[in-house]
Amino acid sequence: MPWLVRDGRVVASLEIADSPSARRAGLLRRDGIEGALLLQPARSVHTMRMRFVIDVAHLDRELRVIRVARMAPWRLGSWQLKARAVLECEAGSLRSWGVNVGDLLEIRE
Repeated sequence: MPWLVRDGRVVASLEIADSPSARRAGLLRRDGIEGALLLQPARSVHTMRMRFVIDVAHLDRELRVIRVARMAPWRLGSWQLKARAVLECEAGSLRSWGVNVGDLLEIRE
């Protein structure tokens, strides 16, 4: 199972959506998520038909956080030119994990 790491410390379990069908499904039809979902490649996300509020972190090619946002259901997210991946998790998770703009994240198996 992959893990999301910040500053050498595991902060969450991680699901990776790296195929078109997995990215399209995303968090739809779910009532929540344990850990986080990494969509790659991705520059933006939407929350159409989502059942819960999410935190979103746009990441560059090195997995550095370039933008964070909270998105309610039925919203279109902004498109980020420098983003290469998007991390989605339940609202409040990024704050509790201490993830902020400028942080370098890592995926550990």
